[in-house]
Amino acid sequence: VRRTTVGRSIWRTPRRHTPRDTAAAHWASFLLHIYPVKVKRKELGFRYSWYLGVISTVLLGSLVLSGVYLMFFYVPSPSSAYTNIQTLQAQVPFGQYVRNVHRWSAHLMVLGVIAHMGKVFYRGAYKPPREFNWVIGVVLLMLTLLMSFTGYLLPYDQLAYWAVTVGTEMANYVPFIGKQVREVLLGGPTVDSNTLLRFYVLHVAV
Repeated sequence: VRRTTVGRSIWRTPRRHTPRDTAAAHWASFLLHIYPVKVKRKELGFRYSWYLGVISTVLLGSLVLSGVYLMFFYVPSPSSAYTNIQTLQAQVPFGQYVRNVHRWSAHLMVLGVIAHMGKVFYRGAYKPPREFNWVIGVVLLMLTLLMSFTGYLLPYDQLAYWAVTVGTEMANYVPFIGKQVREVLLGGPTVDSNTLLRFYVLHVAV
């Protein structure tokens, strides 16, 4: 399996016999490539990478920290979700600030991940033997978009309600699996308490 095209794109660590082999294993490893043995001076500059990977990681950390804080004051129930958001913004210390940090970090992370993939595509970094890196990047982009979409319903206001209604109706037109995807997201025929609970679980856990 390791000798096939797919195998070579996933397991790229050669056998280590000499110091150069050790360095080559370091360069080829997906996990270790963050701290390479050697880099060119220009590769450390802003113009080469735009620091998009670091920016996306920092934004993810900001989302996790601010999201955990917001979870202390939010209940995923149609009868209380909107009130929780209003209370959070008006009465909770730093509530409005933390919510704005969470929202803007989400928007910027979507832009950052898309820009990162665009740069990788433009530079040709998806070519052999890095095909598996590209697959991981696509999966991370889908997860980022899913996190952004599922968080949209949580305030449970009119804008969120109709945006999710339109989004799930669009999913219904996906060939073969559209109906099932819509049912999994909604948990019923329309946006209701089941939908809010599912979106909350998808957003904070899955």
